[in-house]
Amino acid sequence: MNPILRSLVAFTCTTAWSASAIDTTNTRLVSDPAPGNSGLAFAYANDLWMAAQDGSGVRRLTVHPGVESGPRLSPDGKLVAFTGRYEGNTDVYVVPAAGGVPQRLTWHPGEDVALGFTPDGKSVLFSSSREVYTGRYTQLFTVPVTGGYPTRLPIPNATKAAIAPDGRTIAYVPLRESFGQWKHYRGGTTSRILLFDVDTQEVKQVPQPAGRCNDTDPMWVGDALYFRSDRDGEFNVYAFDKRGQSVKRLTKHTDFPVVHAASGGGKIA
Repeated sequence: MNPILRSLVAFTCTTAWSASAIDTTNTRLVSDPAPGNSGLAFAYANDLWMAAQDGSGVRRLTVHPGVESGPRLSPDGKLVAFTGRYEGNTDVYVVPAAGGVPQRLTWHPGEDVALGFTPDGKSVLFSSSREVYTGRYTQLFTVPVTGGYPTRLPIPNATKAAIAPDGRTIAYVPLRESFGQWKHYRGGTTSRILLFDVDTQEVKQVPQPAGRCNDTDPMWVGDALYFRSDRDGEFNVYAFDKRGQSVKRLTKHTDFPVVHAASGGGKIA
């Protein structure tokens, strides 16, 4: 067979196999759900998808061979921020929720991870070690959705974060999580959620049991803070009452943990 023809046949077979490998009728491995006013964004087969909140109207947002993850819908539901592994690097991107071409927002050679939007929807919140000379921890930055130079937030170190709708409080996890390697980890770097007051720069911690636990994935619904925690065994979703300084368990999974949670549009997925 002609070498060029052989290559074309091989390419056609490979492309057909790749397309058929994405089974949209048996999606048991969907991940990273992110609700919003206009629907639900999620990751499947290393791409991003959108659907109505009842699961109907599923449509694909990205088709790049690079991995996309961690989608977050803007407050008005028009944009999806995500972490894209394109062009040999990990950066922050946005794509219209209605479909379109992703726009790259960060250009640092280090890893930039999208975390969400600012309350006004004009900027994307992300974590990065770009200004940490050791690279041992990350900090928080915002970058305009229209592009521009990132601004670092006045928090020494953080790996996950969410800004309250009124913009006055930032809930954040200060260090990288260890429980992914050691289940029921209770060592010195257990994941905590700290509350940073933007006006006073005062920091308070969400209460934990005496024996420690792992709290992560801070989420705001109105002025209420929600998060994942393994304080009672498996990871479940909890709510924190700032006034009473109390924590309430909302889900009761005992067989498998809640592995991911995100808020938006007044809901938690």
